Amino acid sequence: MSAGAPGALDLDKLYTARLHAARVRPYLATALFALHTVESRQVPTMAVDRYWRVYVCAGFVDRTPVEELAGVWVHEVSHLLRDHHGRGDRAARLQGLEGPGARLRMNIAADLEINDDVFGDGLLRPAGAVTPQDLGLSGGELMEDYLRRFGLGPRTDGLVWLDCGSGADGMEREWDLGPDGAHGLSEQEQDGIRFRVAQGIDGRPGTVPKGWKRWAQEAFHPPQPWRELLGAAVRSAASGTGAGEDYGYGRPSRRSAGLPGVVLPSLRRRPPRVCVVIDTSGSVSDSELGSALLEVTAISQAVGGRRDLVTVVPCDAAARIVHPLCQGEGIPLLGGGGTDLRAGFARALRSGPPPDVIVVLTDGHTAWPAVRPPCRVVVGRFSRARAPRWDEDDPHYRPDRTPSWARVVEIGSPAGR
Repeated sequence: MSAGAPGALDLDKLYTARLHAARVRPYLATALFALHTVESRQVPTMAVDRYWRVYVCAGFVDRTPVEELAGVWVHEVSHLLRDHHGRGDRAARLQGLEGPGARLRMNIAADLEINDDVFGDGLLRPAGAVTPQDLGLSGGELMEDYLRRFGLGPRTDGLVWLDCGSGADGMEREWDLGPDGAHGLSEQEQDGIRFRVAQGIDGRPGTVPKGWKRWAQEAFHPPQPWRELLGAAVRSAASGTGAGEDYGYGRPSRRSAGLPGVVLPSLRRRPPRVCVVIDTSGSVSDSELGSALLEVTAISQAVGGRRDLVTVVPCDAAARIVHPLCQGEGIPLLGGGGTDLRAGFARALRSGPPPDVIVVLTDGHTAWPAVRPPCRVVVGRFSRARAPRWDEDDPHYRPDRTPSWARVVEIGSPAGR
């Protein structure tokens, strides 16, 4: 359909706006030009799917100035670069979020993360773009943080039209072409685009918003097979029977219908609590301690981004203070002596509400609890290129084998058990 036909999509105007977006945000050019355009009468404005297709309403293009369209281009591609569809899926699974209302909240939360600082400096904020301040929230947070801080109500009534597509929240729409449709990008192609954009951001450190800098720093860590294994192990442990479960009367059990006059509690799932015990003994190198902090971030993402439910216990021969992850930037990984992670387990189990999962990051040169802890345990074990020299201040020392009740992932190795 030509651009001059009545009701047709004005591709010249749309692509002029994309070119303007690439000129004012050159580090996003690779991603902007990777999007494949699909005209659709079902989308209210512009929307993206998880396969990097952008669905465009012709009427919206006609009535929107080029400078605002440029901002919409950047907004939509930001959803894909920041993996809001994958993060939305995880949040829905871990928090039990279902239905259009929950997905609208995810879309709004994702928009808050993007709109907080991407506009300005030559990029006009589109009309109707919601910001944290519009909902009475502070800026600088991630989608997962915002999702916990607001509900649907009077302040969001004007946003019911909002729909950035499955690329923003993970829920497929009826207009999606799906994985078998034309011009979709594979996961490998998507990762390649993200890495090139991160390279572009790294080359312009003084002119990039803080949100993009934070994203680029995370994207620049090379993809490691063990990180996904560790995240999967934590998610599996956190979602297993008994983890994060409790009875409550907020929603009575359906079995109450068969017992007139009796109200039975129902089993409800709450977000799991995770305690990370980090081995800080002398046998763990500085680079491994640095890797441990990266894994802590990955662990928090694996349980839905609830940093307030993740704590950290540095431990060598003695367990130290329990640090909330919300203060993770200042966690001191002190130690350097021998290793006895039994103290770390004991400290983790005594701290505040008991954890549903204990994650241990260690080289394995330690004694382990004789009795299985009353929660699930995942061990991230630092791999070594060669056999270690067992001294640990004792030439006859040999570490205990990792217990069979722990799920073990080799950090630095492509496989775990």
